[in-house]
Amino acid sequence: MNLESVLFSQGFGSRRQCRALIADGRVSIGGSTIDNPNADVATDALTFEVDGTPWPYRERAYIVLNKPAGYECSRDPQHHLSVFNLLPAQFATRGVQCVGRLDQDTTGLLLLSDDGQFVHAYTSPKRKVPKVYLATTRHPLDDAQLAALREGVLLHGEAKQVAAVAAHARGEHELELTVLEGKYHQVKRMIAAAGNRVEALHRERIGGLSLPASLAEGAWQWLDEAGLESLRVA
Repeated sequence: MNLESVLFSQGFGSRRQCRALIADGRVSIGGSTIDNPNADVATDALTFEVDGTPWPYRERAYIVLNKPAGYECSRDPQHHLSVFNLLPAQFATRGVQCVGRLDQDTTGLLLLSDDGQFVHAYTSPKRKVPKVYLATTRHPLDDAQLAALREGVLLHGEAKQVAAVAAHARGEHELELTVLEGKYHQVKRMIAAAGNRVEALHRERIGGLSLPASLAEGAWQWLDEAGLESLRVA
């Protein structure tokens, strides 16, 4: 692949902008500046630098973000900053999108990708991917609330009851809840229907992928093959 196409595929702007970056001597590989946009580049294990900042070539982007509160999962947010403000601009340019959404006040594990099939697979209710949340509740938890969540609660506007895969108290006001669906405000509505109220909500796991303990709030990292494989483990 020529260098111009590499930069273009990675979201460094239009083809004209990518050619200009290269012609201006702002792109290097292995410490050597390359000023020819048509230079042939092997993409296997490629890392190039733009203005001294390294960027690994990825045919598809699979990203994990530790989402903080106060951010919307949209490129066109209505009331708060977008999660894309936390990411390099290249991701938005290459069409990366959120794999499902978290409310602006919900924190934790958020996946993003430019792989349409991947996005569809992990947002489709038919896939039944378990998602684990930790909810801080306003009122103390009791056995009746936990039983209701496991057996199913009726949400406003829904014809059928919705049940959690699992519901466990970690503390008097801490609830671990596992759900398969991704309905609007589902976890908050389920807990309200069971007789309590969510004060804070944090997503810990999707499938077999847990939020990396080393990933700081607001930080992101590439999802490697091991991470992708763990997603498939329910």
